[in-house]
Amino acid sequence: MRNVMFTLISLGLASGAAAVQARELVENDRYMCSWGAGTAAKAQELKLSGVSLYAARQKLQTYTFSKSWMRMMAMGITEQTYDSQSRLKPAVIRQSFYDDCLRYKVARK
Repeated sequence: MRNVMFTLISLGLASGAAAVQARELVENDRYMCSWGAGTAAKAQELKLSGVSLYAARQKLQTYTFSKSWMRMMAMGITEQTYDSQSRLKPAVIRQSFYDDCLRYKVARK
């Protein structure tokens, strides 16, 4: 499952989100995708800078999250990021995560 996310990310690099954004999405969906993309980018940034997974998880524990689901989701995204072999830049991870998330949300509707 962890490798699936980054396989989707690499496939998502080849295509844009224009078609996905053409369909109507609930504002909450865009917020969730944007938040998750930022979390993935931050995790990638920490990983590339040499911060251990343990330290990254400890750092997440200090954050105050506005929604109850965010802490566990952030932990999952961080673990998937660290398990990945990817060395892509955080900005690329952010954009591909966002694009793939929007595509997923549209496909579910």
